[in-house]
Amino acid sequence: MQVLTAIVGRLVKAFLTLLAIAILNFFLLHAAPGDPAVVLAGEAGAADEQMIEQLRERFGLDQPLYVQLGKYVWGILQFDLGYSFRQGAPVSELIADRLPATLLLTMTAFGISLVCGIAVGVAAAARVGKPSDTILTTLALLFYATPLYWLALMAVLVFSVWLGWLPGFGYETVGANYTGLERMLDILKHLILPALTLGLFFMSVYMRMTRASMLEVSQLDFVKTAKAKGLSGPAIRRRHILRNAILPVVTLAGLQAGQLVGGAVLTETVFAWPGIGRLMFESLAARDYNTILGVFIVSAAMVIFFNIVTDLVYRIVDPRIGATA
Repeated sequence: MQVLTAIVGRLVKAFLTLLAIAILNFFLLHAAPGDPAVVLAGEAGAADEQMIEQLRERFGLDQPLYVQLGKYVWGILQFDLGYSFRQGAPVSELIADRLPATLLLTMTAFGISLVCGIAVGVAAAARVGKPSDTILTTLALLFYATPLYWLALMAVLVFSVWLGWLPGFGYETVGANYTGLERMLDILKHLILPALTLGLFFMSVYMRMTRASMLEVSQLDFVKTAKAKGLSGPAIRRRHILRNAILPVVTLAGLQAGQLVGGAVLTETVFAWPGIGRLMFESLAARDYNTILGVFIVSAAMVIFFNIVTDLVYRIVDPRIGATA
């Protein structure tokens, strides 16, 4: 009953948060300079005042800002993200078409970064003060300090252009018409570079957090008691240290899982990955307000969802939280 009450409370807060984000983004986006009607008229080759006014009237851009906001919020309450005047399709359809690619990229990168980061962090903590610990810590700092777009470009240059091992761009081979297992393997080959590029940055964060947390927990009294009982080093690290040191990592992972979508904007643009990050980049250039706002809402919903999942995982990892919540 406590878990159910907590979930309902979280969902209510999530709804109010999404509503506030939608309103804030609406005003921020409309405060930016530029007019979507001028962009559309210019692309049509008829950027005269009459054409611009017709476009404003057609898409409701001539109405007062509070009227546009009211229609937009009412649409969100009906799960309607509006219509993309730039691409001539409902925003929900555009996002639904691109979202699977983004989820495939971000979840793969998240899994790689979390598993490898924790594993490397445990290895570094077990060898603290040794040369291997210094090497692992230095590499983690290097990946953390390297700009994501630069790492993506270098990955394309080395592994695609110079070595020719992996495809550098796209979701799958254009014109190959693969099906079944062949198509899955083709998508996997295209996924390796962007997923590793996106995952390396977050892997270094999890590695450093795991190492620091394990070193802190290893100094506590219950670990000294376990050593006094004669337990082996690996057993102590696995059963006592890691189980308690993992809590800060779970918190950080829950916060950064949603941030992967933001990081995917650069990654998807460099690797021409057809996800919602690239859709948002294209919509920004085209002044496509509804599509940009729709991507913002979906991205915010994903961040909130991962935070709720993190709370539930916390209750599993540490049952004391469920007893006191």
